[in-house]
Amino acid sequence: MPSNRVAKSKGWIVPPPAVAFVCALLGTSVFQVEKAYSFEIFGFTLFGEKKEEPSVSVPDPLPYTATMTVTGDGSELEEGLQSASELVSNQDQPPSGEAGLIARAITDFERLVGRLYLDGYYGGTVDIRLGGVPLQQALESGDIPDTRPVPVTIAVAAGPVFSFGDIRIVSSDGKPLPGNVSDASRYNLKPGETAGSGKILAAEKEVVSALRALGYPLARIDEREIVADHKTRKIDVTLRADPGREAAFGTVSVEGTERTDPEFVRTYSIIPTGRRYDPEALRTAEKRLNDLGIFSSVRLVEGDTLTPDGMLPITIQVLERKRNVIGVGANWSSSEGFGVESYWRRRNLFGKGETLSIEGSVGRLGEESLTELEYAARIAFEKPGAFGPMTKFTTSLGAKQEHPDAYRSRSITADAFLVHEFSETLTGRVGAEAFFADEQDVFGDHDYFLVGIPADLHFDNRDDKLNPTRGVNAILFGEPAYDIRNSQAMVFLQGDVSTYAALDDASRFVLAGRAATGSILGPSLEDIPASRRYFLGGGGTIRGYAYRNVGPRLNGEVTGGRSFVLVSGEVRVRVTETIGLAAFADAGNAFDAMYPDFSEPLKVGLGAGVRYFTPVGPLRVDVAVPLSPDKDDPSFAVYIGLSQAF
Repeated sequence: MPSNRVAKSKGWIVPPPAVAFVCALLGTSVFQVEKAYSFEIFGFTLFGEKKEEPSVSVPDPLPYTATMTVTGDGSELEEGLQSASELVSNQDQPPSGEAGLIARAITDFERLVGRLYLDGYYGGTVDIRLGGVPLQQALESGDIPDTRPVPVTIAVAAGPVFSFGDIRIVSSDGKPLPGNVSDASRYNLKPGETAGSGKILAAEKEVVSALRALGYPLARIDEREIVADHKTRKIDVTLRADPGREAAFGTVSVEGTERTDPEFVRTYSIIPTGRRYDPEALRTAEKRLNDLGIFSSVRLVEGDTLTPDGMLPITIQVLERKRNVIGVGANWSSSEGFGVESYWRRRNLFGKGETLSIEGSVGRLGEESLTELEYAARIAFEKPGAFGPMTKFTTSLGAKQEHPDAYRSRSITADAFLVHEFSETLTGRVGAEAFFADEQDVFGDHDYFLVGIPADLHFDNRDDKLNPTRGVNAILFGEPAYDIRNSQAMVFLQGDVSTYAALDDASRFVLAGRAATGSILGPSLEDIPASRRYFLGGGGTIRGYAYRNVGPRLNGEVTGGRSFVLVSGEVRVRVTETIGLAAFADAGNAFDAMYPDFSEPLKVGLGAGVRYFTPVGPLRVDVAVPLSPDKDDPSFAVYIGLSQAF
């Protein structure tokens, strides 16, 4: 590199004409490899065959040995430079002949200079010699000495670190840029700080994004001007941006639909035709269409040009999923036994995103006789966009047998709901429910027939549903109900809030907390169906205690409560990319009174667990100990499941 350098180009490296010519002449060999189709989980092939990519023989391979030396202020960069060097890292893969080795050296020169620029070293030099011959000489002659393997030396003198000097972000036509786009400080370009090239490239993307957010979809960086002053060790940066014309959303077309109604896709996306262009609206539209679950891929393609009236056409490209899907799941705990569940779904039933589901589950396997197991079966229908694109309709019919130690319940439930999406994080639901149950508990045998109007609000801004590290998940539920058979009115209320906080940028240390409470207003305890009372204990509530074995008691038997309180806390540590640890404490109790009166002390469970992170969520193994066990409680309990506990 010369002692003073002015670069005015869209790339960082402009090779000499001869280098550029050879690069174009040699080109790149492309080998097409057959795809391998198999199914793996946790590294094991379950079906199909793993196919190894075929090795490709190189004609006239030229062996060589490469050594690198780094001197100057950047000697600490040696590891990064070694990694960036193809000559060093690919010594065991000889190139094809002398031309191949020269081409690899040219690539290396560009990569090493780029790596120096990345860390702000703009005054360094890179000297590559092939068999003692400088790269430029070897390029001009096309000849390398006959010594085999060819000794290749790479000498890097990093030079001093440069810092940012004058920084300007201007419009290509000299007019002011809209908003505060010209404020360089918002892009992490600050005078006096290390002038890493990555910061400049990142700033360019942010400038374009800022212009797009202001309604300029065709914004681009026209020119990047970098001036290096080697005396002051300063880098002056000028970015010239072309915002293009301000635009509005134009016509929306749909491609790739087979069974799906294109008009439904267009309407459900809620792209506001005629309104000012906003990339956030496109992101939201893509998420909404993906959340339907009927497409394997969704792409929103923006037009390359605007119409004469400043409209930007949008094309929604979709690929439909197979319509039938079958799923299975399982869980196990030492206190609740083994449980399995499965479902069959028919997607896109009538071509507008409808879903028909048939679900079934069996619980407490190994804990009860076959006739006393817990069973559930349910058929459900969901229609998105039933009353406008933000409101869907759901209905279901289900039958269930529950048999914890405290009661036995056989019930049938029918319900119908309207679910409205107020925003990306807030949804609300209201509907009607009919519930018939035949139950046996400590109070005797009872039949119930409840009709109710359940409603809830759900706020969820977690960064990951199965393994959250930030955000809040909160549900507020209420249902006024009337027992027609026994002429009793009651109101069910419940709130549940979980919050998550990462203690470091990499989210390896996470604090998770949960608080929940509930109340049943109305009749005495025995007039409320046992399956609707509050029981705690077991996975999902107070780990360590027996399943639904925490609450008020009558003659030593748990009756369930009309109110409850539950708090949980976890410390989660990700030790490696695949292994994590957790320590937790759960505390709570259920009470006879309509409101938590703490007439009974809180039951506390303590424990620890291991997490194995899979592509579909963390596999969880927890061991918990009850601090104040009661009748039927174990000395400890083990829980296995997929996803975090809350």
